Amino acid sequence: MKITTYFLSALLILFGIFAAVYALTGFDLLLFLCAGNGIVYRAILSLSGVAALWLLFFFVAFHPLRFLS
Repeated sequence: MKITTYFLSALLILFGIFAAVYALTGFDLLLFLCAGNGIVYRAILSLSGVAALWLLFFFVAFHPLRFLS
């Protein structure tokens, strides 16, 4: 479970970097890495939604930040 959370956190950070490159340069790096294939592009983008939902579940269910207060 911890490995899944680390992997999906890294994935969301990677998508954030791709979005920053697109915002600053106008070059869609993710679409380039998918070789222009729209189905693969949408499948990878849907993975970011799954990653965000997983992290939301992880934070709600396990309260990993409760010891910071």
